[in-house]
Amino acid sequence: MAFVKTAPIVGATGEVRVLYEQAQARMGYVPNYTKLFSLHPDVNAGWAGLLAAVRSRLDTRRYELVTLAAARGLRSSYCMLAHGSILREKFFSPEQLAGIARDYGAAEVAMMAYAEQIARDATAITQADVDALRERGFTDEEIFDIAATATARCFFSKLLDALGAEPDAVYGDLEEELRHELVVGRGISADPVERV
Repeated sequence: MAFVKTAPIVGATGEVRVLYEQAQARMGYVPNYTKLFSLHPDVNAGWAGLLAAVRSRLDTRRYELVTLAAARGLRSSYCMLAHGSILREKFFSPEQLAGIARDYGAAEVAMMAYAEQIARDATAITQADVDALRERGFTDEEIFDIAATATARCFFSKLLDALGAEPDAVYGDLEEELRHELVVGRGISADPVERV
């Protein structure tokens, strides 16, 4: 469900059908966020290009942790659930990830705190914040990559929340404690997922 009317999956044609089919090939269903992009598939293509460039210099673990932190700063349940699910599948137990979502102490605390602060209020970032990352061994290129990841998340999360996209029902299958920590804003959709 969204606040705007999106192209129905049944009967979709042209680039919207391609968009839906590609999303289903990746996810096994058509996510609610993909339906939003049916209104302007070119924006989806632009987002995909930006995301590929941002991710190109980060390993998956770092990218997902930074994204999780930025999503928390934005109170984006959709992005917390989506990227938390990846971290859950590839790197952490449900208990470990729930702990990280509550308190970054179990992960790269300085990196995640920086990303969350960018999402909450980038104007509050100071030279001291960047210097603290350098003291922990981050290069200027890595600091740039963290900032680029966090700010890219701002675009995507805010677009989804501004248009009312609910996190897909599949996230309701996550462990209860983990789900509780990852739902920080809009609730999980009660509508079943759709397929092409």
